[in-house]
Formats: sequence, structure tokens, C-alpha cells
Amino acid sequence: MTKADIVLGIQWGDEGKGRVIDAIAGRYDIVARFGGGDNAGHTIVVGERKIALRIVPSGVFHEGAELFIGGGTVVSLEGLLLELEMLAGIGIDLDRIKISDRAHVVFPYHARLDRAEEAARGGSALGTTGRGIGPAYVDRTARRGITFGELRGADFEKHLRANLARAAAAVSLEPEPLDQGAAVAQTLALVPRVLPHVVDGVAFLHDALERGRRILLEGAQGSLLDIGYGTYPFVTSSQTIAGGACAALGLGPTQIGGVVGIAKAYCTRVGAGPFPSELHDAVGERLRERGREFGTVTGRPRRCGWFDAVAGRYAARINGLTSAVLTKLDVLSGIDRLAIVTGYEIDGRPAEFSSAGDLRLQLALEWHDGWNEDLSECRKIGALPEAARRYVRRLEELLGVPFDAISVGAERQELATV
Repeated sequence: MTKADIVLGIQWGDEGKGRVIDAIAGRYDIVARFGGGDNAGHTIVVGERKIALRIVPSGVFHEGAELFIGGGTVVSLEGLLLELEMLAGIGIDLDRIKISDRAHVVFPYHARLDRAEEAARGGSALGTTGRGIGPAYVDRTARRGITFGELRGADFEKHLRANLARAAAAVSLEPEPLDQGAAVAQTLALVPRVLPHVVDGVAFLHDALERGRRILLEGAQGSLLDIGYGTYPFVTSSQTIAGGACAALGLGPTQIGGVVGIAKAYCTRVGAGPFPSELHDAVGERLRERGREFGTVTGRPRRCGWFDAVAGRYAARINGLTSAVLTKLDVLSGIDRLAIVTGYEIDGRPAEFSSAGDLRLQLALEWHDGWNEDLSECRKIGALPEAARRYVRRLEELLGVPFDAISVGAERQELATV
């Protein structure tokens, strides 16, 4: 039996997973998204074509790959259909796209609840996208969620009306009441368009593995946003680490092959929460502008900082990484001096990543010479300028895993390999 490989982010998301998955998806028969919702955006650039995906896996430009949205996801019917329409418009065969019967539906009332809850937090707001992802996962855990499999069931409408009544009570103080009748009608109109894509997710993946088909499991967000092992409570609502892929897709750990972590050559974060290496100066602004660090889904500017190897080591451990890919190395060209966070201290004593939010935290920085060369034509890691190679080698040492490739631009071919 073949084993599935995992590609996931090892920072706070936005590491460039989409471009990496697009580059390697041609080796696989199925690309399977295992968690999150349309709060995660993956951007793919192939020649003159550039698309932003929110829920469909990033192998869309590889005609031989089926695209599977797994049971650990929460998916808006309207958002999914809009994305399918976009893909159909650029010639993508929609029959390739499947969604697990165990994925949960995000309804418009979830988004209403999300925004209301975030507003109620005031100054303690988490910085969510307001797309209803958290409330949908809450419903799932509370055992009142609606799965894509249930959309075919006789009791679906009754269940939906009960959930709408509960949501209406929760937002009853808002100026605009929740129109339950309109919500039911809208949903019932969308369901027939989605059902052709719904499959038994467990059978789909296990049958594929038993037939020797190659599967790539695609993560969303980043490891440091994991609900259990990220910078809680400033995290997403799902499991983003490698173990979460097994739980989300109904696979056992013995069915996993390689685990590839994607890391940016510097760090970014969207929204609130601890970010020890954040820069509040001209260098941070330069990284944001040159790296085009604005959210794919929200457009919000990302916070930028030096590469945090303490966080990186932590992520490598909790994911059991077998290798890594470094992205956006080209963005660092032209910066005279580069820093890497190599340690944390509190009151003069070494601290672990769990202390990332401690206000007493002090950082140990290791400084490296920068480079000025344009990296976009480099196709081998050995062809990088010496200063860039030293920087990359040091990151490998600190993470404890080798880099399979280095991205030196956004386009698919702008990738330097071993």
C-alpha cells in the first residue's frame, strides 16, 4: 500500500504552501485538503495565470490530479460554488473536485455569529476573518453541526431550522434580525449544485491508497495557529499539524510517508497574538512591501519579523518533519544585515516556545551578512550567492531538517532545488 505525504506550514500561515503544492502536485494522483475553511487563502502563479484559492486544493493546474476537500474542513456552500464557478471559467474540469461527506457546512448564520462574538470581545478581539469558521467548528464539537452527507438526508431541513432558531436568538440584539425563512430558501437552492461533488471520504481515500494511488495531504494556515499547540487563544479553530491530517481524513499514522514543512525565509503573522520577532521599523515595512505581505482572503497587512528558529524547531518537533521548503528567500535580497532568533530568555534563563507571549521575553539574535544579487534565475541551491547559502545552511541547522527546495520567486519555475 502506498503512503500519503503531508505538506503544511510551520509558522503562522502564509508560508507559500500553495506555490509549493502546485510545484509538486504533478507527482500525485490526489491532492487532499485536510482542515480549515475559506479563511485560508493559497495563491498560485503559473506563467501569466494567477489564482487565489480558498478551499479547493492547490493542484488545480495539474489535470491528472483529483482534488479532495476532506472531512476535517468546514465549507461554505456559497463560497464553494463561487470558487467552482471561477475554476470552471478558466477551464478546470469540475468533475475532479470531491468533498467528503464528513466535512461540515458553514452557513451564513455562522458568519453573523463570528462577527458578533468578535465585536463583543472588544479590545481582546482575536482577529478572526469573520467568515464563520470558528462557530462552525463549535457546532461540530457541540454535535449540532450539519455535514455534507446530511444534505441528502430527510431530516436536513428540520435540523437547519433548529440551528437557525438558535442563531437568531444569539443575534437578537443586533439591528438586523436573522431572516430564517430566506436562509432556508437560499440553502435549499444551493444544495443540489453541491451534492454531485459529495463522496464517502473515508472510502475514497482508502480505496485510492489500496490501489497504489499517490496522495498529497495539504494543510491550511500554519502549525503555530493549531488549536491545541499554537499560540492559544490566538489560534485558528482546527488542527493544522501533521497529526491533525490523520484525524481529519480518517487515516492512520502508519499510512503517512513524508512530512514536509513550509517556512518563509522570515516570519509573518496576520491578526492579534504573540509574535516575538516582529519588526516595527523600516526593515519590517520593507519586508511587507517587497514580499507583498497582505492577506489573500482579507487583504489585511501582515505583521513581519525576523526568522524565529525557536518557533521553527518547535514546529519541526510537533510535526515530525522529514524535510522542509524555504520560501521567499528572494525578498531578503538587498538587506545588509539579517537576524535569526536563536533563543528565548526570561529573567536570564532559557525559555521555550510556550513562553512566546510572555511580556518579559528577551530574544537571542544571531546576525548574518545579507546579499544584493537577484535570485530569480537560480535553479540549484548551490547557485545561490555565498551569503544566501550560509543563511540557508544555518536555518537547516537550527530546524534540524534539510531543505528540499528554496523558492526564489512566486512563479512555479522559480524554485531552486538540491
